[in-house]
Amino acid sequence: MQIGNIQVDKGVLLAPMEDVTDLPFRLVCKRLGADIVYTEFISSEGLVRDAKRSVQKLAVEEEERPVAIQIFGGHGQTMAEAAIRAEAAGPDFIDINCGCWVKNVVQRNAGAALLKDPDGMVELVQQVVDAVDMPVTVKTRLGWDKNNINILEVAKRLEQTGIQALALHARTRDMGHRGQVMWEWIAKVKDAISIPVILNGDVVSPETAKQAFDETGCDAVMIGRAAIANPFIFRQVKSYFETGAYAEPDIQERIEICLEHLRHSLKFKGEYYGIIEFRKYYSGYLKGMYNAANARRDLVTYKEYAEIEDRLYQYREELQDYRARREAEQAIHVG
Repeated sequence: MQIGNIQVDKGVLLAPMEDVTDLPFRLVCKRLGADIVYTEFISSEGLVRDAKRSVQKLAVEEEERPVAIQIFGGHGQTMAEAAIRAEAAGPDFIDINCGCWVKNVVQRNAGAALLKDPDGMVELVQQVVDAVDMPVTVKTRLGWDKNNINILEVAKRLEQTGIQALALHARTRDMGHRGQVMWEWIAKVKDAISIPVILNGDVVSPETAKQAFDETGCDAVMIGRAAIANPFIFRQVKSYFETGAYAEPDIQERIEICLEHLRHSLKFKGEYYGIIEFRKYYSGYLKGMYNAANARRDLVTYKEYAEIEDRLYQYREELQDYRARREAEQAIHVG
């Protein structure tokens, strides 16, 4: 798959997710093997108004490249102006969100709402492509609802605008994240257009990533929600492709990556917001571990990095003691 000067073979990409794929999380996912990372979606209206929150989301760093800035909106001229501002932030390419299904986005004629008006959607994308010098891509869905799956028509027309790749969540807008994902449409779109097609939707493990490539012939897979609970999934997918096997991270690595992620958050957001907004990640880093609920209950109350670090290292020792007791009990039982 090639987007501009970026070339990736069987790419495993981090999907754009609001309130998740901020700079700290992207840095961690990149370190753990993500081939391309995407920012949270950024309001075009916020960018042209210089809204602080929107402008902050433009921040990218060299360590996370290749990185795409994703923008959304329902007005072509505003999107074009926002794309110019996004280009100035120095990403590797710009992605247009034409797939977000949530109510407060579609009510603004943005995201998946654009699928109801293919003419307007194509015109908006064309304005963005014409406004910038860097590559532009689009992320969308199969259609507005199951009775209006128009992705083949839309994909062909979008290719003509000059976009360089199409990411496709294989559900309709009305499905949200529910129901059976329809990967069969990925192969149909691949046959209809010549630009790369990126599969999104229900890639939740190394096994499903391989299945997605094998069944659809997609050029890359994009992982979203599964990465929140397991940012190690990118490394695991690549290991599975290369060797047919993959390992789960041990508690030592889980804690060290968790703390590294937290330090990125503090650097980017400051101590107060960095700690508060990080709390949603503890369940993922400690998922499936013995007595993790008690550790999380403490961690979400702390307001200083040192307290969090001490509690995580204490939890690591608790786990080591627990495993030692279990091994001793098993040895006695076997004996």
